[in-house]
Amino acid sequence: MKKETAVALKYDKSGQGAPKVVAKGQGEIAQKIKEKAAEFDVPIFQNEALASSLLNLNLDEQIPANLYKAVAEVFVWLMQSEKKASNTK
Repeated sequence: MKKETAVALKYDKSGQGAPKVVAKGQGEIAQKIKEKAAEFDVPIFQNEALASSLLNLNLDEQIPANLYKAVAEVFVWLMQSEKKASNTK
């Protein structure tokens, strides 16, 4: 059985640098990250391979160029999710 994994990213919309890892963990820590996301209505995107790669980064570290495309897909999904949610209100 695989351990539950979670990674939280932050992106500065001013365009200054790549997204950064702001929280990461497995097991109980992953559960707390997901609970905090739910508390603030942050949608959760599931991608085990990407999460595994991001776990290798340090906190506050920018994502490396080889993960740009995968992380961009997450942010596109997030924007689409937010747009759908605002259209249903």
